[in-house]
Amino acid sequence: MTPSSATTIYGDLDVTVELDAPIGLRSWFTAGGTADNLVHPADNETLAEIVRRCRRSGTPLRILGEGANLLVSDDGVDGIVLQLDAPAFTASTFNVEGSVELMQVGAGGNLMKVVLDAAKRGLSGFNHLAGIPASIGGAIRMNAGGKYGAIGDHVHAVTCLSRSGEIRVYPREELEFTYRCTNIPDPIVLSAVFRVEPADPVQLQAQYKEIFAWKQSTQPMNEKSAGCMFRNPIDPGTGERISAGGVIDRAGLKGLRSGTAEVSTLHANFIALDRGGRADDAITLSEDVARRVLESSDIHLEREVVVWRRGDESTTI
Repeated sequence: MTPSSATTIYGDLDVTVELDAPIGLRSWFTAGGTADNLVHPADNETLAEIVRRCRRSGTPLRILGEGANLLVSDDGVDGIVLQLDAPAFTASTFNVEGSVELMQVGAGGNLMKVVLDAAKRGLSGFNHLAGIPASIGGAIRMNAGGKYGAIGDHVHAVTCLSRSGEIRVYPREELEFTYRCTNIPDPIVLSAVFRVEPADPVQLQAQYKEIFAWKQSTQPMNEKSAGCMFRNPIDPGTGERISAGGVIDRAGLKGLRSGTAEVSTLHANFIALDRGGRADDAITLSEDVARRVLESSDIHLEREVVVWRRGDESTTI
């Protein structure tokens, strides 16, 4: 869409707008193209109106979190990209409903900062997420987690925005959190309330450092990557979920390259880019890895990292 037509979506609203915003460079891959319109709404009401207008006009709409699980094609993306980084979307509230055991966090909050802040305050319930880069909304959407557990383990309620611009609250009994998935039907998470427990802040911070150190020793966290490229697949023989990194490693693909992208030699489920690398090289390499694994072991790898391409309606909300 042209800048003038996009203005009809947000021109009279309380927003900050960046045209041709380099969102690829702001992702954890630090590579990829721009967003034609990166829009920062000020509050829930403004966000809801943008969603309604995009729906009526058929304008592509995407949500940008921390860019930690994202590859933006070098050609960039069209339509409108929303980033929920205004104070209305990032605040943390403690003692929700007068209970020290409940903590509310906006969807735009940075998960790693929230985890560390909770530990310093002596609130247990987040430490198992140490070292996972994500926004709170993105982490809820994919039930982010790892060896020590997932974010859904401590969710008390989630507030969302529907495609028609209505705010809905889902209590824990209506929510299902499974491997990298939730049953939340609405496209936008606004905030979440978590169950926490008072604990010794010194012990929590020590545990945080221990978990973070383990991640640093087993994952290429200093490389230009976005975490695990593929979801752990189902073994066709046993029907059980197995390590994607192990499958890729057994296929002999560590160190495999495509242009400026390489399968990490430390952890085979990570694809890293050279400095100044191309996002499309990482996309191509991920497709090559999936093809080779399927040919060698009959195991289907599904990408966990989301790929945004211009004109691709499958990634819009």
